[in-house]
Amino acid sequence: MKLATLRDGTRDGQLVVVSRDNSRCIPTTPLCRTLQSALDDWDAVAPALEALYRELNSNLVKGEPFESNQALSPLPRAYEWVDGSAYINHIALVRKARGAELPKTLRTDPLVYQGGSGVFLAPNEDIPLADESWGLDFESEVAVVLGDTPQGIKSGDATKYVRLVMICNDVSLRNLIPSELEKGFGFFTSKPASAFAPIAVTPDELGESWQGGRLHLPLHTWFNGKLFGEPNAGPEMFFSFADLIQHITKTRSYTAGTILGSGTVSNEDRSRGSSCLAERRMIEQIDHGKITTPFMKPGDRVAIEMFDQVGKSIFGRIDQKVSAP
Repeated sequence: MKLATLRDGTRDGQLVVVSRDNSRCIPTTPLCRTLQSALDDWDAVAPALEALYRELNSNLVKGEPFESNQALSPLPRAYEWVDGSAYINHIALVRKARGAELPKTLRTDPLVYQGGSGVFLAPNEDIPLADESWGLDFESEVAVVLGDTPQGIKSGDATKYVRLVMICNDVSLRNLIPSELEKGFGFFTSKPASAFAPIAVTPDELGESWQGGRLHLPLHTWFNGKLFGEPNAGPEMFFSFADLIQHITKTRSYTAGTILGSGTVSNEDRSRGSSCLAERRMIEQIDHGKITTPFMKPGDRVAIEMFDQVGKSIFGRIDQKVSAP
């Protein structure tokens, strides 16, 4: 099924079930009002939401037009936002860009960090940029929403804790990253609020494209109206979501509503383009000896979307403009 959260004047919005073609929706009250409340009581609530989804798709209920410009992030705020870096090609390029060595555990131990989750940008909300020298970059990713997930989960059992799948723009301030990492305490001010596409979907909605804890479809990114990249999110995701869940649950459990990201989708095949400016800049440095692509500035626009096997949008579109404060 497909779920979204619409603006209703409250902080957490109104949960709606969205039709398979993304054209119509229906509020989920009185079953539940928010996505977080649905996740908190998923086993009891999900069957009723699925029934409502079937009724909407079969026109047993009409619903209302789904206006994506009225959507918040599916979870406007979350208990945790844990982001991985599961694509080795991306790791290699961005590490090289800042003169850092590859970690010795690159292929044995996933990279993760914990980002800010108290505020997420809406799918069409401007990205605020107070200082161009900070090096604003977009990062196109896949993410999953977990149910209650206990400590010590093994990868073979991990995907049963995945409730929903989303796509994300994990915003980065590239020029703030090196000095933060030099302190040995990780990202913080270099990772402002992220944005998610308006619709979250259950894994079964993805059919055969969801295999082995990976989403095997291209993720499209447009920068200022031009296609910037369309790497496939599946084959080169070195650590699957199952692997990432095993890693993060090594020492603690996670509550329903935790979001786990894949990291920037990246393919070795350069004809597929990139999912962030940092990769493009590093490739320019390697190929031509100098960087010509600047980071984002006010007025620039990024759009991110994923389509199914017949070309239909799955999650709706992230479409954001950079704005000065």
